[in-house]
Amino acid sequence: MSEITTAARPYARAVFELAQEKGELDVWEQRLAFMAAVASDPSMRNLLASPKLSREQAAELFNKVTGDQVGEHGQNMVRMMAENDRLALLPDILPLYQQFKAEAEGMVEAEIVSAMPVNDEQQAAIAKALQVRLGREIKLVNRIDETLIGGAVIKAGDLVIDGSIQGRFDKMVNALTR
Repeated sequence: MSEITTAARPYARAVFELAQEKGELDVWEQRLAFMAAVASDPSMRNLLASPKLSREQAAELFNKVTGDQVGEHGQNMVRMMAENDRLALLPDILPLYQQFKAEAEGMVEAEIVSAMPVNDEQQAAIAKALQVRLGREIKLVNRIDETLIGGAVIKAGDLVIDGSIQGRFDKMVNALTR
């Protein structure tokens, strides 16, 4: 786990718990997506990183840019993160929040990384097998990686199934070198 993820996780957890308590999971997902987009903008990143801005000024600037779209709690979050010099973490909070939300809804997002697109029939079979294995509803995302020779790598939470040709080759090399 990267240091950035480790630093962003408590913020994502706190926002998730607040959103869940208030019944605003989707609202907060939209707010975080907007905050992440603003914080990811190169111009905004440069402004927020400027040593000429105090942490309080950085929070004010960010809140002026986002306006009412993040709500009072969102603006408070920005102030708190600015006080802790953590505004740069905003883009990293969104995927963690989405992971907490999916888990609460009994869903797991699984990624299929393949050399070629996976057709609907194959996706349905993979989703069904993962659902049986994990006991949760599966949302599949397909990503193409042309560097793979063939096969696919499936990632669902901590589970990684490497069915790529490169993965098989690596296993064979390891077995032969033992």
